[in-house]
Amino acid sequence: MPWILLLLLLLPIGKAQAPKAMVLEATAYTSSVRETDATPFVTATGMRTRLGVLAVSRDLLKVLPFGTQVRLRDLGTVYGRGKGQFDPLFRGLVFVVADVMHPRMREKVDVWLPDRATALRFGRRLVQLEVVAYPGGRKP
Repeated sequence: MPWILLLLLLLPIGKAQAPKAMVLEATAYTSSVRETDATPFVTATGMRTRLGVLAVSRDLLKVLPFGTQVRLRDLGTVYGRGKGQFDPLFRGLVFVVADVMHPRMREKVDVWLPDRATALRFGRRLVQLEVVAYPGGRKP
């Protein structure tokens, strides 16, 4: 019986946290009114859009709350092509979760890119997302 109490004490309490690394489907968006709302250059958190801004689907906000810092690695299209094509753009860049996707999206991330042509070339890809730090500087 005492081992049950010990087990209960060891269980995590509080907010769920993402694993240190996860593989997710990613798309890209730009600051055009047709892809965003009436304030295309302002994220849900009030941050100005820039390279390094990441939007997440609402279901992921539980494990990747606003302010979470992550690194991305390009695993290629959802069809298995072009692995690493966007790694030069991602290299050395720490993304911050600062925006949210449309409510119909689930288990996805959206990378902000500066122009539509690059966003279209990005398409639907798989990315490995590695958490660098949670809001407030908490390490994973």
